[in-house]
Amino acid sequence: MANTPKKGKSQVVRYNKWGYIFLIPFIVVYLIFQMIPLITTIYNSLFENYLSGIKQIGPNFVGFHNYKEIIANGDLITYAKNTLIMWVLGFVPQIFFSLLLGAWFADSRLRIRCAAFFKTVIYLPNLIMAAAFAMLFFTLFAETGPVNAILMNMGMISEPYSFLSHAAGSRGLVAFMNFLMWFGNTTILLMAGMMGIDGSLFEAAQVDGATSTQVFFRITLPLLRPILLYVMITSLIGGLQMFDVPQVLTNGEGTPMRQSMTLIMYLNKHLYSKNYGMAGALSVFLFIITGILSFIVYKFSVEDNVDEVKKRDKNKK
Repeated sequence: MANTPKKGKSQVVRYNKWGYIFLIPFIVVYLIFQMIPLITTIYNSLFENYLSGIKQIGPNFVGFHNYKEIIANGDLITYAKNTLIMWVLGFVPQIFFSLLLGAWFADSRLRIRCAAFFKTVIYLPNLIMAAAFAMLFFTLFAETGPVNAILMNMGMISEPYSFLSHAAGSRGLVAFMNFLMWFGNTTILLMAGMMGIDGSLFEAAQVDGATSTQVFFRITLPLLRPILLYVMITSLIGGLQMFDVPQVLTNGEGTPMRQSMTLIMYLNKHLYSKNYGMAGALSVFLFIITGILSFIVYKFSVEDNVDEVKKRDKNKK
């Protein structure tokens, strides 16, 4: 009898080792494709290493000089602002329409016909390559494109409007394309979360006389908080990595006056000119900015959730 606990413990240890064995592939892939490149990037950011004509300068150790130069020239703040503006312009309508469509499709009382077909159509833009999507919009909204022709025929404008020559036009197009490409994916995620909510909660709310609006804001949204948090953080990270759409749409120049230039486009220019030291320093800054913004979003969401729980406990007492 005295040996029974030890025997049980040894069986648990032998069983748990399979969990660690199955984790080995993930750990190996993470180390090779995540940790090693991250450490290498930080290491390269401490060196002066660029091409001057056909002559290679460096690598020469310069410490934090690259970081100081990026902060001093002010480009980091400018391009970070551009990136966040275009992300917000695309994310706000994306989350609004995703919640609306998710609520419609998840509501069994509506009995929407051909729901599977509409879900497929909504998700289809996510399958199109961003570069191809950008080329399509570049053609549509060009000065000689069909959009300008339609607006002129309708008498809304007297001469072709150059969308890419105005900050509002270029930023609006980038935001609109990101919205079209990603709102289907967000809709599927939110709809899955809504369908996972216990139906008895909705039935109890209906019995108590709650309206559809009250049910949505008092039951659906609070229970969707974890998925909304996931969507917001992943969308924020994707927004900070925005590159292909504005790169193709503005030919890599971020026109007009680089007001649609994103952080990754700025990073790509350093990589294209072989300035690996500055590119490494900018990558580290981008990593820090992403971490800080993600932490802020997470912190605010968690604090709001804690405050709601405290209010409920207080009302119960």
